[in-house]
Amino acid sequence: MYSWKWYIKDIKQEKNVTVFSTFSCGGGSTMGYKRAGFRVLGNVEIDEKVNAIYVKNQHPKYNFLMDLRDFNKRDDLPDELYSLDILDGSPPCSTFSLAGSREKAWGKEKVFREGQKAQTLDDLFFVFLETVEKLHPKIVVAENVVGLLQGNAKGYVNLIIKRFHNIGYSVQIFRLNSAFMDVPQSRERVFFIANNQNYPKIKLDFNSKPITYGEVKEGKGKPIKGTKRKEQVQHIRRGDTSLKDVSIRMTGKESDFGRHILWDDRVAPCLVSADDYIRGDEKTQISDADFRNISTFPQDYDFCDVSAKYVCGMCVPPNMMANIATEIYKQWISKDRGRG
Repeated sequence: MYSWKWYIKDIKQEKNVTVFSTFSCGGGSTMGYKRAGFRVLGNVEIDEKVNAIYVKNQHPKYNFLMDLRDFNKRDDLPDELYSLDILDGSPPCSTFSLAGSREKAWGKEKVFREGQKAQTLDDLFFVFLETVEKLHPKIVVAENVVGLLQGNAKGYVNLIIKRFHNIGYSVQIFRLNSAFMDVPQSRERVFFIANNQNYPKIKLDFNSKPITYGEVKEGKGKPIKGTKRKEQVQHIRRGDTSLKDVSIRMTGKESDFGRHILWDDRVAPCLVSADDYIRGDEKTQISDADFRNISTFPQDYDFCDVSAKYVCGMCVPPNMMANIATEIYKQWISKDRGRG
């Protein structure tokens, strides 16, 4: 439905559907809604640099550079924000990631890049739910890591569901893989889709043909740096998924999990801002254009002075959100307005 290669200049926001984005980062979700034809009114973002990128590319009508907690305390918000069709949010989720320290980090303050501000991350979803209660949109779309559905984190999910219900929303939870949503990347994420309009249950079943890395690979790969790393890449074998496989063969030890290997005939793995990515066929690091294409960011997106890997790794792929937004419109909004 949505090509991985596209341009911001070609977006046409022809549907009268209003969206406001929180934890907006570089605008991955925003661009997805826009691709679906929706009007994104603005955003809340805590990080100054990332917010500057958002403003540069998205031109929001309303831009709030601040902690969402402070946004929730404001009593001077535009009237438009109290009659939204959709409120969007991707609360930072590293403490629930299966790759992180998980339970050991819950309840502890952490300095993380977005704003360089010490704060607890595991309660940000509930801060977002305060925003839901404040603005009372018709529909809520919230994205998070799949680790939220596993282990002790399930208790958080139960509390989230209960909170949704208490403020008047019915909610469904979906575990979706971007590889089947017009994104050349296998990125699994959890989406909470809620509404207060008594809509029937929505069905989200995506099965687009997966797009391989070779189909989107672009430009010259970057050279591998470091003596150890250079030696490792020379021992890469067909089928290796990360340098962990090389490390096991060379030293018998499991290490370098976060140094992924991409093959032309396979779908790229999930892009994470903190990890590294290597072209298995060429034994070089992937290019900045690769990060953009794998994440379905537009060809004319301006990353300013921030790395493409960081911005793309932190954002929902636009095509992933575009597919979800399209189904929300088809199954809910269009039928609702047709009745009116």
